[in-house]
Order: sequence, then C-alpha cells, then structure tokens
Amino acid sequence: MQAEAAPGAAKRGALPPSYAGGQVARGGQVGLLGNKDFMDTPFNITSYTAKKIEDQQAVTVADVVSNDPSVRFTGQTGGILDSFFIRGFPIGEGNVGEIAFNGVYGVAPNYRVFTDYVERIEIIKGPTALLYGMAPNSSVGGTINIVPKRAGDVDLTRVTTDYTTGSQLGTHVDVGRRFGENREFGIRVNGSYHNGDTPLDNQTREAHVGSAAFDYRGEKFRASLDFIDQEEKFDAPTRPFLVATGVAVPTAPVGRRNVTQAWEWAKVHDNSLLARAEYDVTESVTVFADAGGGRTQVDRLFGTPTILNAAGNTTSIPGRFKFDIDRNVADAGVRARIETGAISHAVSFQGSYYMDEVSRGSVNGTAVSSNIYAPIARPQQLVSAPATVPRLSDTELTGIALADTMSVLQERLQLTIGVRQQGVRSNNYNTTTGAVTAAYDQTAFTPLVGVVVKPWSNVSLYANYIEGLSKGETAPTGAFNQGEVLAPYFSQQKEAGVKVDFGTLATTVSLFEITKPSGQLGAGNVFRADQEQRNRGVEFTVFGEVQPGIRVLGGVTLIDAELTKTSTLANLGKTPIGVPEVQANLSAEWDTPFAPGLTLVANTIYTGHQYLNGANTQLVPAWTRLDLGARYNTRINNRPVTVRALVQNVFDTNYWAGVASFSALAQGSPRTLLLSMSTDF
Repeated sequence: MQAEAAPGAAKRGALPPSYAGGQVARGGQVGLLGNKDFMDTPFNITSYTAKKIEDQQAVTVADVVSNDPSVRFTGQTGGILDSFFIRGFPIGEGNVGEIAFNGVYGVAPNYRVFTDYVERIEIIKGPTALLYGMAPNSSVGGTINIVPKRAGDVDLTRVTTDYTTGSQLGTHVDVGRRFGENREFGIRVNGSYHNGDTPLDNQTREAHVGSAAFDYRGEKFRASLDFIDQEEKFDAPTRPFLVATGVAVPTAPVGRRNVTQAWEWAKVHDNSLLARAEYDVTESVTVFADAGGGRTQVDRLFGTPTILNAAGNTTSIPGRFKFDIDRNVADAGVRARIETGAISHAVSFQGSYYMDEVSRGSVNGTAVSSNIYAPIARPQQLVSAPATVPRLSDTELTGIALADTMSVLQERLQLTIGVRQQGVRSNNYNTTTGAVTAAYDQTAFTPLVGVVVKPWSNVSLYANYIEGLSKGETAPTGAFNQGEVLAPYFSQQKEAGVKVDFGTLATTVSLFEITKPSGQLGAGNVFRADQEQRNRGVEFTVFGEVQPGIRVLGGVTLIDAELTKTSTLANLGKTPIGVPEVQANLSAEWDTPFAPGLTLVANTIYTGHQYLNGANTQLVPAWTRLDLGARYNTRINNRPVTVRALVQNVFDTNYWAGVASFSALAQGSPRTLLLSMSTDF
C-alpha cells in the first residue's frame, strides 16, 4: 500500500517532496514502514520523480532504474521482458513479475511496466522480506516499487507526441481533474498509442496503454482505485543469446542487427486492478486495506538463439507458446503512533495474501540457423497454436508482519525492529496429466533490525540486518531425490552507511554483504541447498544541484561477488554469473545562461567485465555508453511547451549489455534518437 504520511502531517497521503533539482524525491515508501524521508531510513533508497521520467523520455521502468549504479538492466533491447540485477542478484527473470505497485506485489504488469501511469519509481536495495513480503519470484537484491499517478491540485491536460529512430511514432495523453466542494474527488487518465519500425532490423512494434486512477481524500478517509490495460506487439522480437559450452564470448555485433526471423512475433496483454482504503480512527491510529490483482496473457512465436562458435553462427527452435498468468492480492493492517515516556513508537501491523497461477501450452517448430553478424532470412514456419493451455504451477504466499520504530531525542536516534511470519505454498503440475509433480507448504520467520543515528541534523548514520526469503528449488530429473522441493532459502544482509544532506546536494555511502543459498547436485547425486553466493560491496551515490542550474545524478557500485560454497570445487571462490566488479553512472544537466529555457544533458554508463559461466572461462567485456541530449521549455500561444531530444549510444558502440543469471547475453542498444514534444492545454 502507499502509506500515509506521519500522523499530524499537513496532508495525509502526500508523497515525500522532491529534492533539489527535481530528479529524485526526498524519500519513498519503505514497505510496511510507510513513506519515510531518506535521512530517516535505515536502508539505501532512491525515488525517481515524474519529472525525471518525462525528461528522460523513458518508455518503461527499465529506462529509469538504469540510472542507478546498483542496478543493471539484463533484458534484451527490443524484447518482451525487462529484467535486472540489483546488488548483483537477479530480479524479474521469471514468469511472475516482481515489481511492486503501490507497495503490493502481483498488480503491476508482468513483463514490462510502462511509465505512462507512473508518478514515482522507488528502489530499495537489499532483501525486503519483512518490508514487502516474499517476492513472488524470490528476488533478494532489492525491490522496485512504482507509485501510480494521481490527480493533482492543479488541473492537467498534457499531450505528448514522440518519435524514435526507425519510424516509431506515438502520442500520449495525460488528463487529471479534481471535483467536489473541497476537491476531494480525483481522476487521472492516461492513454497512449505507438506504432512503427524500431531501430532494430526487421522489427516493428505496436503498443497501447490505458489507465485510470480514481481517488478520494477526505478529512479522515482516503481511497483509490487503479486500473491498467496495456498491450504490446512485436514482429521479430529479440531474445538474449545462449553461448555453447566451451565457446568464448564473441565480439558483440552491430547493435541494430537482429537474428530473429521477420515472421517471428509476440503479443503480451496485461490487465491490472488495485483498490485501497485507509481510515484515521484517531489522530494517531490509521487502518488500511488493499485488494486487487492482475492478469497477463502471452501469445508468441520465436526461439532463443544459441551462439555456436566464434564466427557467430546461431541456431534456435521457434516455439509457439501461450501463457496465462493470474494473480490476486489482498492485505490489511494498522499503523499507530504511541508515546511511552521519552520514547516515541511508530508501530505497523499487516496481514497479507498473494496467489498466482501460471498456465502454459507450447508447440515447437524446426530449428533455424543464422549469424549474429550477418543474419540470414529463413522460410516462414507456420507453427500451430497449442490446443490447450494447461496449468503449470500455482503459488500462495501468506504473511503476518509487525514492526516498531522507536525514536528518542527528537528522532535523532531511531531503532526499528520487526518480524514477518511468511507462509509459502507451491505446487508444480504435469502439463499432460494435471497431476502434482512437486509440492510444499512451509512457514518461515524473517526479521529486521535497523538503526538511524543523527549526530548532526544533516548527517545520518545507519545500519541494518534483514533477511530475504526465496522459494526452495525442485530437485531436477536425474537427481537421486528428483521431484523433492527444498525448504525456503534464507538470505541475509548486513549493511551500514552514512548519508549527508548538504541542502541542495546529497550523498550516500553504503557498505553491504548479502549471502544467498541455492540448490545443487552433490555427493550421491542428491540435490541439496548447500551452494552459497556472497556479494560484498560499497555504493556511493550523489544527487541534487551542484549550483543553481547544474544538476547531477549518479554514483559508483563496487561488488566483490564470490561462490563461497559449491560442490564443483573448481568453481569455489569464482565470481558468480553476471556480476560485474564495477558499475558507474553519471548524469548531468545544465540550464544554459545564454539561451533561457534550454537545458543540455549528458549521461554516461559504465559496466565492468562479467562472466557468462560459473567456471569464469567465458568473459563478457566491460563497456561504456554515452548519451547526449537537450530540452527546451517555451510557450506557444501562451501554452507551456517542452521539446526534448536525446541520442542514446552517441558513438554507436557495439557491446554486450548484460548477463542474465541463466547464462544469457543481452545485446546492447544501437545509436537511437528520441524526440518528443509535450504541450499543456
């Protein structure tokens, strides 16, 4: 849920204000703990604003979170799925989405979350099992939460037209109104349509997005209802590349090259709904509840290519797949402020429920060969749709959580303690017979201890210990205990840091260690949870205004990742798949004094080398990308107009952008021009 501000605040339900420069907010939602200022949060949290989203011309959440030095996009440009690494651990790689919507899993669209309906994009780094509950697909590196748009106090009618290299054209309409004697009723409607060729060879894309957000804000009662409908279609959607065992990672091809056949395609349709309400029983006690869910329908025909040799030859088997993914969520709880002598308590209690069901049907075609440097067109295959879409799995997550933030000395010293009892029930099914092939029903407890100390008003020292929870894996075919489902895995994070707010510029330095177990085949060919990955790192971030008219946003993350336990002795101590040692971002904006209204923009992204396999014999080189742009604010016929231009990958560098945890290479983006014009009516 999107938590209310602290009792007694001027406007309950209001979001934390923007920081100097307007690109990030002063705080964000910390799950169960509600909205908190970043200086009062015992975690490293970043909240990107609507201004940043619009000025970057971001299409999906992936475009925005890529500004964070702790996050790397591992999805494929021109593909149907956005996935990430946060602090060196994967998020969003499965068939169940792991982006939270207003603090709730299971509502946001499953594969790609468009920015049309997004007000804020919040990233909290590290495991968040207590704060948000167990992630549906078991991510532990962090949580991405999107805050939906609401009608503001000022009426809005904004039309944006845009163009992307190729002939991708689109229009986005954003309308917000408030009604009532005290303007207590609000509606925010967003709609967009895009169509045309993309920068990639043979690829076309068509997408529509429609959303409506209704809200009521009374003196004691607040409620909202969000609805999203979006559909995206691709001809020749790209896929990440697998690389054959023993083959060195080849030089990256030209970014616009696309080995997917022109007759391969994909269609993804999402519907989402979330209702929420909160009521102030007293000035110090608020009760809240959420209910909703989402459905994703996928119909696609394509294969995942495997690179066979240094020459870049590939093979893939086109498959006609249909997925139906249904999700339902609900939660309820209470927040209260309690004074016990000199100690102030902010207590939160929540009960939560999440359920998903994944169904899948597939029919395979015949293998096609191509080449990453010189793609080869092959005859079209007419692969029939699967006759049925049988149930593949279902999962049910239940939780009860309690947390208390105790503060003294006018909140100069804050201690947060909490625990969540998490129930995990899961079934896997034989898609032919419908019989249960693996099942478990487990309960686990995940704690949190967090401390914030403010020796000075503009300095926060913080530390936390928090655990993550992941579903246990199923012993694979061929294992002595095949079909056995292991108990849930506990991940542990220890973190400490310092935050300094200079007024218009803020910095954060964080030290962290996360350990995560996983399953592997060991002695006697038994599948056990005795493999472990440990990521140690340091993060430095900076945001705000260096001086009036000059804004910066970025940082550096250094990660020492290691396989600390494994039955493959040759891999012990090696770097886990897809984790670079260095990640760096820097974005700078300059409001030019010689041309009022003109802003120049430069963005730089650096990612260090990574490994594609556990033995560290397949090396993915480091890469750097530079983006340059400008925007101009003016008035035409007395209406505000903003024109934006951005060239991504200015030097048209060829690079492998990232590595998914299942040893798949993502191809980097080609040079791409983005143009847009927004007008307020």
